[in-house]
Amino acid sequence: MSSPTAFDPALGPPAAQGFRMPAEWEPHEATWLTWPHDAAHWPGKFEPIPPIWARLVKELERGEDVHILIHDDATEAAATAAMDRAGVIGRRVRRHRVLNNFSWARDHGPIFVRDGRGRRLITHWRYNAWGEKYAHDLDDAIPAAVARVTGLPAVDVPMVLEGGAIDVNGCGTLLTTEACLLHPNRNPQWRRPRIEQTLRDNLGVSNILWLGEGIAGDDTNGHVDDLARFVGPRTVLAVVEEDAADENYGPLRENLGRLGRMTDQDGRPLEVIEVPLPAPVVWEGMRLPASYANFYIGNEVVLLTTFNDPNDQKAVDALQRAFPTRRVAAVDARDLIWGLGAFHCVTQQQPSERPAPTSNFKSKI
Repeated sequence: MSSPTAFDPALGPPAAQGFRMPAEWEPHEATWLTWPHDAAHWPGKFEPIPPIWARLVKELERGEDVHILIHDDATEAAATAAMDRAGVIGRRVRRHRVLNNFSWARDHGPIFVRDGRGRRLITHWRYNAWGEKYAHDLDDAIPAAVARVTGLPAVDVPMVLEGGAIDVNGCGTLLTTEACLLHPNRNPQWRRPRIEQTLRDNLGVSNILWLGEGIAGDDTNGHVDDLARFVGPRTVLAVVEEDAADENYGPLRENLGRLGRMTDQDGRPLEVIEVPLPAPVVWEGMRLPASYANFYIGNEVVLLTTFNDPNDQKAVDALQRAFPTRRVAAVDARDLIWGLGAFHCVTQQQPSERPAPTSNFKSKI
């Protein structure tokens, strides 16, 4: 599919050879998905899940290739039926038979990096299902499988990291949380300096910004993609809770205060866009991680989680201002988050070989 990247481990880690993780809004060659196949991940609510994946494929295929990991024959048949019903064209859709445990491609999928010449590399971080919470033997092997499919080389990184735990601006700044990356269920023998250096070495970042706690209902120990996301080189969309009695109010106010004191890699203050959370979404007595921050930026579309809530429109408006040349597809995610994840969690971008236009590095806010 792609020509191999010249990467020589003897010359040092990826950053030393000019590789960096692009921002999500930079041009993609493709988006990777893992088709859902285990109803136990959405107990009592699996029927509406495959149609959501089909809707995502339909929205994405207009602007980029879509690669789907398929677990088995039954999953293949279910995916075909769902995409046919959704009107997926399919000319830019590729399916690959790869065994998997879960459908959260953001976390088990590879993290792609690229250099200034368009050479690309897969970084294969360790994956332990958010602290050994679930089976992950198949998912931990997925980056190697993607490397075989794409023909891109992969470098093993001996640190547990999920893609939803980080967000980058593509210019050298990375946003993460203490609650997740410093949790003892990930890298118990590692301290902050070693974690930061590993991120710098493999993702090409120089400026690492730490938020605190995550939102209620998030079983990832506080992934940043439910809290705050870059929508420009120094512009961050952050969710806030307006009800002082809500359990999210204090942690999100603390995170907002931190963002207000943070700067980008060049020492410039961040611009922060506040978007209020929806009202609590509860299913079978369990609060779910409903957040507008779990959006995905495709080449032509921004996939936004919505919850039939008055604040949905505020999130749509904020993202449309941030990305005026992209469609904002607002898709109801109330069924999806019963599995404790949303649209950013189920997608993983593969950057294009071509460099991003200069205009992509200018905030639209």
